[in-house]
Amino acid sequence: MSTGAMEEAASVGAQLRPIGLIRSELKSRGGAPRQGSEGAPDAWIEVQPWAAEGLLGLAPGDEIIVITWLHEARRDVLQVHPRSDPGNPLTGVFATRSPDRPNPLGLHPVFVRAVEGSRLRVGPIEAIDGTPVVDLKPVLK
Repeated sequence: MSTGAMEEAASVGAQLRPIGLIRSELKSRGGAPRQGSEGAPDAWIEVQPWAAEGLLGLAPGDEIIVITWLHEARRDVLQVHPRSDPGNPLTGVFATRSPDRPNPLGLHPVFVRAVEGSRLRVGPIEAIDGTPVVDLKPVLK
């Protein structure tokens, strides 16, 4: 993208509208596993009424990617020690899965466990309770 195109995109203003919220037994960032595969529980996604029709076609067993807004992340961080281990070399956030980054989007590959009206049971997912969900995408095989 050229500098002019980037400036034009910035002048329009990118906006996200959450489609729902995570409802999880994980209540704090410090108590959550770093990845879903590291012992995370299943959780519910409560989808906003205006977006509920978008769940049509999802079924138990489907693999999807839940895209979240990591609302407790720091947005002023550009370098981290991966996995918060000072023994790891300082690395740019764009080369890591750190939640702390300029635009803290979380990507969570999960399986659909249940669809109940405007609620979706998914897992395993490491997102904490109250995390905004900005989109759901199917995993293409």
